[in-house]
Amino acid sequence: MASCTCLTFLTLQMLISLVLSSGRPNILLIVSDDLRPAMGSYGFSGVMTPNLDQLASESVVFRNAFAQQAVCAPSRTSFLTSRRPDATRLYDFNSYWRVHAGNYTTLPQYFKEQGYHTMSVGKVFHPGIASNHSDDFPYSWSVPPYHPASLAYEKRKVCRGKDGKLHANLLCAVNVSEMPLKTLPDMESTAEAIRLLQSMREAQEPFFLAVGYHKPHIPFRIPQEFLKLYPLENMTLAPDPEVPKGLPPVAYNPWTDIRKREDVQALNVSFPYGPIPPDFQLRIRQHYFAAVSYVDSLVGMLLSTLDDLGLARNTVVLFTSDHGWSLGEHGEWAKYSNFDVATRVPLLIHVPWVMSRAGRTVGRSFPFWDVFRFPHKRFAKGWAVRSVVELVDLFPTLAELAGLKVPPPCPHASFAVQLCTEGSSLVPSLRAPEHRIDTEAIAYSQYPRPSDEPRDDSDLPSLPDIRIMGYSVRSWDYRYTLWVTFDPTHFQANLSDIHAGELYLLWEDPGQDHNVYDSSEHSVPYRKLSSVLPWRDVLKQYLLCFRKGLKPEGML
Repeated sequence: MASCTCLTFLTLQMLISLVLSSGRPNILLIVSDDLRPAMGSYGFSGVMTPNLDQLASESVVFRNAFAQQAVCAPSRTSFLTSRRPDATRLYDFNSYWRVHAGNYTTLPQYFKEQGYHTMSVGKVFHPGIASNHSDDFPYSWSVPPYHPASLAYEKRKVCRGKDGKLHANLLCAVNVSEMPLKTLPDMESTAEAIRLLQSMREAQEPFFLAVGYHKPHIPFRIPQEFLKLYPLENMTLAPDPEVPKGLPPVAYNPWTDIRKREDVQALNVSFPYGPIPPDFQLRIRQHYFAAVSYVDSLVGMLLSTLDDLGLARNTVVLFTSDHGWSLGEHGEWAKYSNFDVATRVPLLIHVPWVMSRAGRTVGRSFPFWDVFRFPHKRFAKGWAVRSVVELVDLFPTLAELAGLKVPPPCPHASFAVQLCTEGSSLVPSLRAPEHRIDTEAIAYSQYPRPSDEPRDDSDLPSLPDIRIMGYSVRSWDYRYTLWVTFDPTHFQANLSDIHAGELYLLWEDPGQDHNVYDSSEHSVPYRKLSSVLPWRDVLKQYLLCFRKGLKPEGML
């Protein structure tokens, strides 16, 4: 294969050294919001994403990348600091890690300290308390972060309903010319990101530009023409739209934020398990996929500009999302869970000097593809990495690709350590043969709950109300989750007080529809383990135990 042949003669470290001899590479970090891997390059043939698929064809495609918590602020704070939620102590939107946990060095801050001009456009850090109402400026950014003015109208009554009146709806495909300011947030962010790229064309210092797209996050306020790509008669329901019988109530996400939208309220769906009518489910899926194609077009414009300016040949491009989004699987919508549909994200890493050495780039790297003219454009596959990886890996990966010193691993208690990582650099994976799976790799996620039964704040409980934490490990063959007692005052989990468990055997149940935790061969938990052990070590021992065909007490 081309990837193996190329790197037989020239190691990735040598390639990095060659590039650094002519100046450090630029970094373009693109983060979408609520985007599951619903892209053609991830096997979703019905979703039209020609520009992202083109990027994937020139990238290493991580097919099993996972977020550390499936909600915006905790996830973004986690991967931008390379610390897990238990280290940032952020499980909601209501604290700033520098005050609440530790004065941690962030990914853009590290690059800024190493001489990079760092810039933020759109939703990168979560705005508000979680980033000190400043997007962590001036620590992380060389210039004040940019937020689109039209975002102020995102949750207002701007969606025209069948009655001709304006509503605050979930489904909100609009005529952009009728919108306040006659634009939409992600359009504004793309224009600003393009302006910044143009300003950096002749710059003497390398840049780190982070661009955060708000879509496909709800409400689905998107240009109405994108709905035409997805005729309603072609939409299908989720393959597993029922709540699994073996799902413990504490694990269920009652999608409260969806219920607050006027068009969903009009359905009078019973709480918490009442299903959304099938015809409305189809419309949600239609709008979500249309929003994905909308983001794809904007990313295409951004990458095309990078190419036009001659910057693509020396810019590492990383595209990802903060978490996924359920589209009716398990009777759930939105994120707020530990299932793959909520935690799995796309992750594309384009390293231009590696791709050129492999002969993958001919002519322009990223010409723009109009999704309305080329809805089913096909591209060669990128280099697939199927091993499990995590978003906390992004910080050390980008640092190594830029020739910077990779932050050291964090100690178990890292609150006093300013610079360290709880992830691992993915650079070794960038030179690994395709289809190779590291069977020992594990991704860790978690989700808080206020009670054992679903209630109005189950999706996003405030810190003082958290009573249970769902700690989850995902390997290539299992997803295993324990729901245990959690003390929000001391940020401590009691691993010996287990409320419920989930175990999914992925080789026979890839959709995670059959919880076998209570079956006789898997039901004995590690109740003798000390609660002082790190939860990740405990759950990892469970997985080793299952693979050996033993009951957990056999390893004590």
